[in-house]
Amino acid sequence: MHSLFDLAGQTAVVTGSTKGIGKAIAAALAEAGANVVISSRKADACDEVAAEINEKGGGRAVAIPANISRDEDLDRLVAETEAQLGPVDILVCNAAVNPYMGPFLDTPDDAFDKTIRVNVRANMQLARRVVPGMQAKGGGAIVIVSSIAAFKGSKQLGIYAVTKAADAQIVRNLATAYGPDNIRVNGIAPAVVKTDFARALYEDPEREKQVAGSYALKRLGEPDDIAGAALYFASRAGAWTTGQTLIIDGGWSIEES
Repeated sequence: MHSLFDLAGQTAVVTGSTKGIGKAIAAALAEAGANVVISSRKADACDEVAAEINEKGGGRAVAIPANISRDEDLDRLVAETEAQLGPVDILVCNAAVNPYMGPFLDTPDDAFDKTIRVNVRANMQLARRVVPGMQAKGGGAIVIVSSIAAFKGSKQLGIYAVTKAADAQIVRNLATAYGPDNIRVNGIAPAVVKTDFARALYEDPEREKQVAGSYALKRLGEPDDIAGAALYFASRAGAWTTGQTLIIDGGWSIEES
């Protein structure tokens, strides 16, 4: 591995890292040498992924389950990370929810509140808890997984798209506020990636073919297609990149309509 991507000795927390994009990112960071916290709501899933990563070698993986909608869980996630691995060098905010699909103005209040709390507030609260440690160490990297939905109007994913647009603004806010502390903050905006989260968008073969046909590369994304960007943002390779949200969409946004 090129030295620019070497994360040996660094501590990374990846939320929503027991499957899909989050798992791929955690595995990539560990392969680059980082000690990685695997976190999601289910302890058994966290244990399973941590064991899987540890079998491959590289950085150490530890399981710390947390429900990021609960402040007490966020406190415990950061405290246990610091106790087991040391202060956080890399925070990847990947966990997200999408409890409602349909017209934006029909969004139920409970779905609205849940989506805001998990997709926006939790990212802000996690950053609040890790930034002091990064400042003390002289730097760090935060990566927030947004979505291509942040950049287009949506008839069915309205509240989800609103939260992902907010995440792109959180990236800019944090980048400009903590740049002087050598804390880099960036985002990733994927189009449809073949994960459980997006299964409804590709589970029908004909629909998958239709969606993939709208991409320049004529295929949907895979979790590993996103992991490389997170590794870049987290490592010395991305040392002069901050405040950006990188669209990774297989060329969908540049195709002719």
